[in-house]
Amino acid sequence: MASDKEPTVIKKYANRRLYHTGTSSYVTLEDLAGLVRGGEDFVVYDAKSGEDITRSVLAQIIFDEESKDGQNLLPIAFLRQLIRFYGDSMQALVPRYLEFSMDHLTKDQGQFREQMAKAFSGGAFGGPAMDALQQQTRANMALFTDAFRMFNPFAAMAAAKAQEEPGAASAKGDDLGEMKRELTEMRERLDKLSKGK
Repeated sequence: MASDKEPTVIKKYANRRLYHTGTSSYVTLEDLAGLVRGGEDFVVYDAKSGEDITRSVLAQIIFDEESKDGQNLLPIAFLRQLIRFYGDSMQALVPRYLEFSMDHLTKDQGQFREQMAKAFSGGAFGGPAMDALQQQTRANMALFTDAFRMFNPFAAMAAAKAQEEPGAASAKGDDLGEMKRELTEMRERLDKLSKGK
């Protein structure tokens, strides 16, 4: 979705107005949502301080979309679980996992839409549709876990060292065990999340 060109600069003024520097005009959050849907990247800076406030503006767009009738994408259980991750030891992994999952969903959206169309053609949302969602979530988790292993050289080094020196493995085994426990906790939380608990 992201393009190679520089993102458009949006400035937010003290009066809360948003100024699109590319078109030299004021825009609304709805206009910015349209830019996102159109695949155009932008960054938002506070006009006075120069601070990058893109994250809070995007969060505001999501909040506005969620407040519209029939537009809810974020289940209440997901929002609660997301809040629980703040300050948790897993907090650092959550953004990467969510980004990874959304990238994977975006890449596979054609196949996923086809599965959902087949599931919905038979009637109410349930059985096959829920199975398709759970299957996609499990596939995302498996891919993320594999990717995490590839980009975690410390776990790979610890495993290699344990195979070479069985006596030294016990000292480092505790660290590896702790990492495995945290990964297991994350999987359990994600399974609960995917089951709608």
